[in-house]
Amino acid sequence: MAQERQIKYTNRNFSDFRDQLVEYTRNYFPDTYNDFSPTSPGMMFLEMASYVGDVLSFYQDTQLQETFLQYAKNPGNLYNLSYMMGYRPKVTTVANVELEISHTVPALSSGGSFSPDYTKAMVIGENSIISSNTNTQVKFITDRKVDFSFSSSLDPTTVTVDSYSGTDPATYRLTKKVTAFSGEVKTITSTFSSYEKFATVTIDDTDIIGVLDVNDGSNTWYEVPFLGQETIYSETRNTNSDNDTVYNTLVLQNNPRRFVTRFNSTGQLIMQFGSGTIGSDDSTFIPTLENVGLGTAQGISRLDYAYDPTNFLYSRTYGLAPIGTLTIQYLKGGGVDANVPANSISTQTSIVVDSDPGSRQSTLTVTNPLAASGGSTGDTVEELRLNAQRAFAEQSRTVTLQDYEVRALSLPSTLGNLSKVYAVQDQLTSTRSTTDSIIDSNPLSISLYTLAYDIEGKLATATATLKENLKNYLSQYILVTDAVNIKDAFIVNVGVDFEIVVSPNALGREVLLNCTRELTSFFSTDRWRINQPIILSSISSILNSVKGVSSVKNIKVINKNGGQYSQYGYDIEGATKDGVVYPSLYPCIFEVKYPRADIRGRIVSY
Repeated sequence: MAQERQIKYTNRNFSDFRDQLVEYTRNYFPDTYNDFSPTSPGMMFLEMASYVGDVLSFYQDTQLQETFLQYAKNPGNLYNLSYMMGYRPKVTTVANVELEISHTVPALSSGGSFSPDYTKAMVIGENSIISSNTNTQVKFITDRKVDFSFSSSLDPTTVTVDSYSGTDPATYRLTKKVTAFSGEVKTITSTFSSYEKFATVTIDDTDIIGVLDVNDGSNTWYEVPFLGQETIYSETRNTNSDNDTVYNTLVLQNNPRRFVTRFNSTGQLIMQFGSGTIGSDDSTFIPTLENVGLGTAQGISRLDYAYDPTNFLYSRTYGLAPIGTLTIQYLKGGGVDANVPANSISTQTSIVVDSDPGSRQSTLTVTNPLAASGGSTGDTVEELRLNAQRAFAEQSRTVTLQDYEVRALSLPSTLGNLSKVYAVQDQLTSTRSTTDSIIDSNPLSISLYTLAYDIEGKLATATATLKENLKNYLSQYILVTDAVNIKDAFIVNVGVDFEIVVSPNALGREVLLNCTRELTSFFSTDRWRINQPIILSSISSILNSVKGVSSVKNIKVINKNGGQYSQYGYDIEGATKDGVVYPSLYPCIFEVKYPRADIRGRIVSY
């Protein structure tokens, strides 16, 4: 009977391999070979075998290590693992800057008074390009339209006299601020002579931010997170009455012309298209009566199908393959060089003028009062690991109530600005924003109470367009088992009356002004949340901390409603308990709408 020989595969380096081979030879071949001196020919072969084992072990360990995100070192593997985890690596980061754009308009005389002639005001379109004076290679692109004839607290127009005719104003200078980011638009073309399944296009450039537009001459192609997503979210100009606060509307639509992009470790951007052809769209709706039960005798081939809750369409071709010539526009820029100093951005490279009454573009000036910031190189190896792990944990899904609040507040500014969001488990399953219909609570339903800003920067209910945009935006992240009711929170306008005793050596008027200033800061709308109570002791502490205040005698919160205030009245006295003014059961927010008039103080004696 053949002897059973024990072989252990636990050795990982040269010396371990050599020692085991020597021991193995001594045990099983004692009469054949017994010279294990370093200069013997047999040891030469044993050491050569140990060397081969050591090298193979090294490559095996290295290959295994490269499959784990925590230990991978090869940039190509790190990029692939990051995409697998749901994170899109960055090869560059753009710099942001606030620009001041101004131009002059003639003065308009009416009844002896002068004002700017707003009919001559320009409208500068978005995507206007302004270059840096210190580095002409660095360009900045404006992110929205600049309308000099429009002014509000959210988008003010500063007016100054630019020149005089005698003692009367001759021209006025209109100034507005707009945010811009570093980058420039590049264009390439790619021609496909025949249909090719999953065709790819490689953009061989550096510092690529992303693809702006892909067009084949008659159709637009859209970027999607993955080719299996049949629907795209398209932004169109808002033509409703609230277009001054909600610039665009978000529309969900099906489109077979789509592509995905992916960066490789060298910074190139690879675009991949689908495999279908025109006229052979095989999109199906799952599940339907026509396809449930197909394929198996049990008849459940579609009932247990996994799908995206926002996308019930399915296609085996994953979109169309391109044919003909594609014109591809992409954005490049960013980096550390884009962090240019203040007052160094003024060269008007490409200004998009939507409206130029009287050809006043020659008076247009651009500058940046503050330095640009935020530009940096792409993700480092360690940043790739950490960001990919974070993305995997997030999963781009809204799970907790805090997830819903953060995701709603992340709504892009072009789709409207939400000022306050409050998410709670729903107790009213009615889809209406009123409380006149109480139905049994649904544990899987979430109420998302929202508020927006009006044109003066005060709290206001969200418009219908803004809510529709929010609904479509959240549909990308909501779980299939969740239901979200978007509702309006109540606005309760309040005022504060206080009485203080001033120290003998202090100037009463100055102390009173400082107290009002501190309370104005305390009641700033940005600092308040929906369902946040008013704690009177906090107000007293703020007043006591003002220099010159000896003591606080009285604090009273007063409800203000009707007219220019909110229509909702509130029983402040009934809602106050132990020095705390509690909000209502139905979510509301306290707002001091006009601090100069609503915060009133007076000096009293002991």
